[in-house]
Amino acid sequence: MRASLIQIAVTDGESVASRRSRAAELVREQGDSDLVVLPELWTVGAFAYEQFETEAEPLDGPTYEAMSKAARDAGVWLHAGSVVERAGDGSLYNTALVLSPAGELAATYRKIHRFGFDQGEAVLMSAGDSLTTVSLPEQTLGLATCYDLRFPELFRGLVDAGATTMVVSAGWPARRREHWTLLNRARAVEDQAYVLACATAGTHAGVEQSGHSLVVDPWGEVLAEAGPGETVL
Repeated sequence: MRASLIQIAVTDGESVASRRSRAAELVREQGDSDLVVLPELWTVGAFAYEQFETEAEPLDGPTYEAMSKAARDAGVWLHAGSVVERAGDGSLYNTALVLSPAGELAATYRKIHRFGFDQGEAVLMSAGDSLTTVSLPEQTLGLATCYDLRFPELFRGLVDAGATTMVVSAGWPARRREHWTLLNRARAVEDQAYVLACATAGTHAGVEQSGHSLVVDPWGEVLAEAGPGETVL
């Protein structure tokens, strides 16, 4: 399986619509891949809490529409990162979307472990309660989002559910980049699975992002690693 991790830069000043358009074009350029992955909350920024309410959207909202067309145009499976989902009852969730090469919604995952304790995401968003796997022709993916990475029992549950490759989308802060590398390698080793870890670049809401997206094999060896800036790994 050939995978492309799009380490998009999320910076203050760019509109969400512009970022969607740019991400869609980057996805279309990955037509020689089987799977394309985007980071967590790349539309608004994982730390841009004040935008969560205004930029929240339903699962079939503008991000889904743009990413569905991009997946279809490229003919790839697309983990479209995550969006701020507004559920029918008005609750907000940090929800990952996976689209088939036909542009159809194949799976969703509502982030279980919210970051922030008594502020930010933990206060503004509701928690998911279900693990998600997605069967591709080459691999079965297990989905996790950012702070989930610190909870090994979630990944063990994904292995028990049949996952062979873990996909971690994140908006991980640069000041904890060493944790990012360490934890992704640990999850790969303890679960004997590949890990595709896609993070944002840039700085948003005053928080510098780590970048350094990774592909790790079951031995914990880093097969590929990005730098700090916007790139495709």
